Amino acid sequence: MLAEQEALIRAGCFLGILILMASWEVYAPRRKLTISKWLRWRNNLSLTVLNTILIRLAFPVAGTGMAVYAASNQWGLFNQLELPAWLMVGLSLVLLDLVIYGQHLVMHSYAPLWRLHRVHHADLDIDVTTGARFHPLEMLLSMLVKFCAILLFGVSAWGVLLFEIILNAMAMFNHSNIRLPGAIDRRLRILIVTPDMHRVHHSTVPHEMHSNFGFNLAIWDRIFGTYRAQPQAGHIGMTIGLAEWRDPGLCSRLANILMMPFRR
Repeated sequence: MLAEQEALIRAGCFLGILILMASWEVYAPRRKLTISKWLRWRNNLSLTVLNTILIRLAFPVAGTGMAVYAASNQWGLFNQLELPAWLMVGLSLVLLDLVIYGQHLVMHSYAPLWRLHRVHHADLDIDVTTGARFHPLEMLLSMLVKFCAILLFGVSAWGVLLFEIILNAMAMFNHSNIRLPGAIDRRLRILIVTPDMHRVHHSTVPHEMHSNFGFNLAIWDRIFGTYRAQPQAGHIGMTIGLAEWRDPGLCSRLANILMMPFRR
């Protein structure tokens, strides 16, 4: 039953968080946007819809369905252990988050994968829609990685659903163009990735771009030495995007976004 309702639950959470963060961006923006918001939103959200359709066609069995299948066959670490349900879900959230951190790091480390991932970085502004701007091929690859992690760890269906909701919500939160008081930001980033922390990752400066890979928990960047506190030009003065891709039409229109991995 849970697997059948996953799409509806996730869609409702996505729309709720999108509306909340978009409203926050209007009320308390962190940076002034540099190009047309209508142009970016129209194409970024169109890409999100396209990705959702393709994922459903390519993987009729969603993550929760894969978790149910693994449990019925006693596959994975947690299906071999007798752990309380709350502990198994908690450990699943932490381990899956580590997997996503590792995947993100690898996407930056190998040229063929970077060609896919640079679609995300080529956005010339960063706001809530950037959190869902990924090339369809990267989305398919990411789903395969999650399936492997679900089978390896034996994550429960509830663990998968909670992780997907949290991951999507956090991606929209930490990509949002919102202003947080400095004291609150410093406290929050002890545990989770804040917008100011992740914005550094979208800098055109290479050593800043290749830092702060976390999407949810902030501990991985500190543990593995990829943490950078602030951009050297400051959050107002920093340039967002890729130094070699600065044309708004090339970086923001859907057809060009889809072709970006195949362009020099």
